[in-house]
Amino acid sequence: MSVDGAEGKLLSHTPGSPTVLRILLGTQLRRLRTEQGISREDAGYAIRASHAKISRLELGQVSFKQRDVADLLTLYGVTDPAERGPLLALAEQANAPGWWHKYNDLLPGWFEVYIGLEGAASGIRTYENQFVPGLLQTPAYARAVIELAHDKAPGVELDRRVALRTARQRRLEEGLSLWAVIDEAVLRRALGGPDVMREQVGHLLDVTGEHNVTIQVMPFDRGGHAAAGGSFSVLRFPEPDLPDVVYMEQLTSALYLDKPAESEHYARVMDRLSVQAEEPKASRRFLERLRSA
Repeated sequence: MSVDGAEGKLLSHTPGSPTVLRILLGTQLRRLRTEQGISREDAGYAIRASHAKISRLELGQVSFKQRDVADLLTLYGVTDPAERGPLLALAEQANAPGWWHKYNDLLPGWFEVYIGLEGAASGIRTYENQFVPGLLQTPAYARAVIELAHDKAPGVELDRRVALRTARQRRLEEGLSLWAVIDEAVLRRALGGPDVMREQVGHLLDVTGEHNVTIQVMPFDRGGHAAAGGSFSVLRFPEPDLPDVVYMEQLTSALYLDKPAESEHYARVMDRLSVQAEEPKASRRFLERLRSA
């Protein structure tokens, strides 16, 4: 793809989504670097940084400095002002704060990255073995989950954390496709008490009627399965040039994988999980039985 063609695609995306602009610009910078046969180490040296920072820039995980983008474009042979200008302008747009900026005091940097990716994605496939996926949590269930990690937080802070989680759920109203495989243990674990859990199961039944939400239950009687390593999500983006991103959350950090070999491996695991789990209609019957128990 030519730089001109890439610019057209980059600038066609809404400036209201700085994360997708960072991802798209990072992808273009990675393409320019690899076309020139330049290593991440050499690119990092050109902007007085490490190869790890180049990797984060190319994944769109960090903001861009105008000077860094300018230096990288020079290194990659993009010297025509007509070609450099739009990309430098895009770097400025990509640094605009996202809607979640008002919650920055609550968000660790590694999770802020995920919220941006979630907001830019067109589809998410997720396997959960601990909690109901955040995009499907009721406020009461979300509060019970949040209290596990923030048991000493004042009520006002808990309210804001719940509000942040429910605000993320607007992505489903905007058409985000979500396919969730949920382990039976998640549904048997009565977080917040029986009433909260009954409401949560009822909400899962409600959203299964939406065309963009698919829920499958992985029952205990299936024994071992493909995701023995734990929960993970695979995010896909509307721009075909963007790689899928695999997200795995840990207690105080997260792992992001975007190399094709890695994301393809996890996509195959998700495919196997979808075969091993109850089909969507059977999963709905499972939820109905659970709610009425």
